Amino acid sequence: MYDILIAAGWPVWPLLITSIAGLAILLERAWFLQAKRMTPSHLLDGAIQLANSKALTTSNATQTTQALADAAPLGQILAAALVEKAKGSNEEKIIESMQEAASHVNLLLDRYMGALATIATIAPLLGLFGTVVGMIEIFGSQQGGSTNPQQLAHGISIALYNTAFGLLIAIPAYIGWRALKSMAEKRQHECEVAAKKLLRHLIA
Repeated sequence: MYDILIAAGWPVWPLLITSIAGLAILLERAWFLQAKRMTPSHLLDGAIQLANSKALTTSNATQTTQALADAAPLGQILAAALVEKAKGSNEEKIIESMQEAASHVNLLLDRYMGALATIATIAPLLGLFGTVVGMIEIFGSQQGGSTNPQQLAHGISIALYNTAFGLLIAIPAYIGWRALKSMAEKRQHECEVAAKKLLRHLIA
């Protein structure tokens, strides 16, 4: 592997840094966007039970729902509704509070997605840059009507390896971005469904 990196020349190092960043984002997002961390099924039942209990009053609503809010991002939306309900707010105010909490959750869902999309976009460009550097090396091997075989081979290696590395990074990054985007949209839908169920219960 080390020999390949040497053959690819210095342009491969930005690609390596980009690949490490992309892999870190993929792993973090895949871990974070799991349903058990974002929208555990027991949270809605817990929120409904809390709404039915006598423990939720105006004075202690925030403290009582704090554990719910800390449990998962979905809990923040449900807790916001319960707090407003405890205050005696109308349906419009409850919905507004839930939407504010949902906007924060959406930011969590989309975190690092832009960076991953950028990596998928710039990786081929970095590979193309390495290709250009390799071509310059190839042309540089043609001096005084003679060819330097070692410099020519090095230039070809730089050009081909960087092109390959750029595509090798861009393709998984794009596939991963699409998959994670789909996961984020699914979690968002699950939050919306749970929020609507709680809202129907609160205004019934």
